[in-house]
Amino acid sequence: VSQELAPKEKDSADAISNAVDNEINATAELVADAAARIEEMLNKTREKYTGVQLEVNGRILDSCTSLMQAIKVLILKSKDLQEEIVGVGKGTATAKEFYKRHHRWTEGLISAAKAVGWGAKVLVDSADKVVLGKGKFEELVVASNEITASTAQLVAASRVKAHRGSNKLQALHGASKDVVESAAGVVASAKTGAEMIEDKTVPDYSKLTLTQAKRLEMDSQVRLLELESNLTKEREKLGQLRRIHYQLAAAEEEESASQD
Repeated sequence: VSQELAPKEKDSADAISNAVDNEINATAELVADAAARIEEMLNKTREKYTGVQLEVNGRILDSCTSLMQAIKVLILKSKDLQEEIVGVGKGTATAKEFYKRHHRWTEGLISAAKAVGWGAKVLVDSADKVVLGKGKFEELVVASNEITASTAQLVAASRVKAHRGSNKLQALHGASKDVVESAAGVVASAKTGAEMIEDKTVPDYSKLTLTQAKRLEMDSQVRLLELESNLTKEREKLGQLRRIHYQLAAAEEEESASQD
């Protein structure tokens, strides 16, 4: 993922300058497309489902809509702040020269904006699968957490060059808080939906014989051990992937520094 998110073009000042605006605009378009997809899914689910399934799908898609709206504002505020940073920081130089002089910061901003857009797309894809009954609620939780993380990355990248008292920086902070709150709303709707869909029927064990109860108890212990083993393996896998991610990001930064 980090390789896909990392910018590749460093050929000229023009390319660097255009890349910032292009990436922010592309992210805004991607978020707008995601919002349109959610609206379409919401209309279809109202036509197809009733009862609990309609309520679950409606809650999830409504929360996703709120998140897309918050991300849209975030991107706009980020663009406003970025323009202010360049306007104040470039002095007598051109914007293109400013971007070239602060090449690593520029790449960080591009990468952060791209990560936000990527997260929005993953969220909508996950919501689509969940609504169709082909996905897992946990996918929505993970996608929401990714958006929260990429939002923090975008704010951090923007704050590096912003003046501390900037009103536009404060506006970006406010927009990021709205994104975090909206992402938490998606997580909550996903967890509530999972609970509502889940079969809550508790088997009646009162009529079991001693032998049957013992057999089921042993089967349950085996299943528990399997789940614990799988959980341990998955945590190790996640740790390895995160280390690789950090290594790739560090290598990308070193490469950028060597070409500054």
